[in-house]
Amino acid sequence: MKNEQTLTDHTLSKAVSIDSQAVVFRVKSVGTIEEPLLEYQLIAEQLLSEKLVAAVADRISFFLSLDDDLKPFYELAKKDPYFEGVAESLYGYHQVKFLTPFENVCWAILSQRNLMNVAQKMKAEFAVRYGSQLEVDGKIYPAFPEPARIAALSPAELESLFPNMRRGEYIWGAAQAFSKADEQFLRNGEYAEVYDWLRKIKGIGAWSASFIMLRGLGHMERLPEGENKVHQAANRFYGSEVDMVQAAKLYGPYQGYWAHYLRVAP
Repeated sequence: MKNEQTLTDHTLSKAVSIDSQAVVFRVKSVGTIEEPLLEYQLIAEQLLSEKLVAAVADRISFFLSLDDDLKPFYELAKKDPYFEGVAESLYGYHQVKFLTPFENVCWAILSQRNLMNVAQKMKAEFAVRYGSQLEVDGKIYPAFPEPARIAALSPAELESLFPNMRRGEYIWGAAQAFSKADEQFLRNGEYAEVYDWLRKIKGIGAWSASFIMLRGLGHMERLPEGENKVHQAANRFYGSEVDMVQAAKLYGPYQGYWAHYLRVAP
């Protein structure tokens, strides 16, 4: 999300596109870790309907995982001497997901077998060409394109932007799938069912599907697949002989949070 938002100590400003309208949301922390509370402000060029305001509020909440109840997770961590210090160091942290699952899918496609800086440039160019933007206080906030916008294009147009590795074809196919999908099902459906739905999208393999389940849809029930950085982090805290699957069992439906905390731990 580099260069896509403005951050201060207590405020985040970022743009989202909903129903083809760009909205900049500004979220401010006015609570504490034990009693968290956020205020938000919405900025747009047109008057926002109640329905759109509710949709943006839902997107903010999902993006910042505000509804995740971490108290049971922290209670489990107290039973794990290897991980308890990690949980304490990140106490109060909720996973920040991709703003939309479609953006996560596009990033998975663009970043595979690609240099990180090249993938970031591709994503930025894609957002500028097909997304929307809004200027607030002298800064331009880009809003990543919605899947319906991309589904309406021809595959050939996307292939001209991404000429290698069939990336344009894969992104167009993903847009077709997500433009017709029920996001509530993707967020809240059974893990295996949603995972299988993702795997049917051309270009989405096992690693990408697992990545999107965690970082784009917030499914924390299982460990992410093929995440070497998580395994390396586990080695730091549990030792080089750690059995990831066995160690994660303690955390039940919070296995994804356990892995995510390990990955981002100082």
